[in-house]
Amino acid sequence: MANIRTLIVDDEPLARRGLELRLATQPDIEVVAQCANGREALAAAAEHAPDLILLDVQMPGMDGFQVLEQLSVQGHGELPAIVFVTAYDEYAVRAFREHALDYLLKPVEDARLDDALARVRAASDVKVLGERQRRMLALLEELTGEDANQVAARVDDPEGGRWVRTLTIRDGRRISRVPIQNIGYIEAAGDYMAVHAGDETHIMRTTMKALLEQLNPQRFQRIHRSTIVNVAQVAKLDTHMNGEYFVELTDGTRLKLSRKFRDSLKVLV
Repeated sequence: MANIRTLIVDDEPLARRGLELRLATQPDIEVVAQCANGREALAAAAEHAPDLILLDVQMPGMDGFQVLEQLSVQGHGELPAIVFVTAYDEYAVRAFREHALDYLLKPVEDARLDDALARVRAASDVKVLGERQRRMLALLEELTGEDANQVAARVDDPEGGRWVRTLTIRDGRRISRVPIQNIGYIEAAGDYMAVHAGDETHIMRTTMKALLEQLNPQRFQRIHRSTIVNVAQVAKLDTHMNGEYFVELTDGTRLKLSRKFRDSLKVLV
């Protein structure tokens, strides 16, 4: 069997080094590159065409799920074997176990790594590869709300995939992935943000500044010092007697548009 060309993706140097040392004992595993973030991973995948990616789930800027989505677009639907490496608890792991070829829970145990590599080797069978592809595309459909053809056909944004398409929100043991198109508005409260999506409100620990850096400004606009609105869900603007505006969303929610951010009107109207 030919060597399994492997890419290690993890934002923690010690985690990458640990996997590298363990994989060095596997004669058929060839580590072709190590990456500290999603952008490096996409570039390395394009350059080396790996057979296997050991992919960390939680990384700054672009998480493992977003890397997977971009890989599908880059590779026109042909994906390498994906083994998630995650610090998430069993509750979170169950959410994607059926889609991934395998997963490794940090700290990675030698026996579990051996099991995962055995599955990778078994996936050289054409039928297994086809099933893996089906599961990966099913995951993409679940995450993006698009079918496989839409995912493969979608052209990346001019910023090279800079803007997130989902927000990953962790609240204790609960992990929520909220598609940005479902978000109506976001309110700030100190170092916490309340993300309102339909009938649900998700609380995430971050700042207004950090969140705005992830959101496409053509879709999300700040209309108040503590409020961000999804432009696509704005139904109308009402003028207040003192010259200020109220933004009304499609679900009837009314939000104040302060004078300081009235330039947002250029996008909203």
